[in-house]
Amino acid sequence: MTTDTKPQIADTEVVTYEVRGPVAIVTMNRPDYRNAQNSVMTYALDRAFTDAVEDDSVKVIVLAGNGKHFSAGHDIGTPGRDVDVTYENKAALWWDHVRKTGSDQRFAREMEVYLGMCRRWREIPKPTIAMVQGACIAGGLMLSWVCDAIVASEDAFFSDPVVRMGIPGVEYFAHPWVLGPRRAKEILFTGQRFSAEQALEWGMVNRVVPRERLEAETLALADQMSSMPSFGLALTKKAVNQCEDLMGMRSGMDSVFGLHHLAHSHNAEVDKDSLGGMDAKSMKQSAASSNGKV
Repeated sequence: MTTDTKPQIADTEVVTYEVRGPVAIVTMNRPDYRNAQNSVMTYALDRAFTDAVEDDSVKVIVLAGNGKHFSAGHDIGTPGRDVDVTYENKAALWWDHVRKTGSDQRFAREMEVYLGMCRRWREIPKPTIAMVQGACIAGGLMLSWVCDAIVASEDAFFSDPVVRMGIPGVEYFAHPWVLGPRRAKEILFTGQRFSAEQALEWGMVNRVVPRERLEAETLALADQMSSMPSFGLALTKKAVNQCEDLMGMRSGMDSVFGLHHLAHSHNAEVDKDSLGGMDAKSMKQSAASSNGKV
């Protein structure tokens, strides 16, 4: 791995972008909020990924999170939450959610910012590696799952607890494909965390390494990948993705996205909001309780 570094910034506040030889490192940068994903972060990530795709010197992309945690998921309560801000649609040919009401608004936003963006990034024609430490929860899972490989530190933990909101899993519903049906049901039905070692045993992550070795091991894997011809990597990635889709992944996500929004609409009718009255604080408390912590 070359030590030459060409630092660049893509939206300094929320995402940083750095090129080290043939590897681009895209880093979520909201550590004070455990890298909770607001829309400005989503579009900053998309710009950084676009820069990496368009740079012929970049052969592999690493996605990281600054601080103790990779990502605690979608932003459902920080001061930087920006659900009512208009952004240029990049992932889905759908109308701007800000101009709509009710289920139309939620469906439009999540089709673009959540499911649509994840699908867009899954199709990046270069290998992508998620470098995961600490929490990788709900929306954090989505970001790691769109990557081609996941290297996790020994302190990493994973969960999709949104069934507590009455919602059948996050929008990018890859659970049965990355975990298998029975493990998927277990982690969804219980909302409990699972460890990096469990994720490795179940085939969800590629490698588990000591925290202090996480960056070095991830970059070493990226360097190995970068020795292969770029077009060969792009075609191979497309081949595997196509096979997953032939196994029903894309159509399965489409069907579950409808159930996801049925749950949002149901919550909005019978509770105080589309999240079943849950917020970041109550979700954290519920997760701690179910995992034997107080």
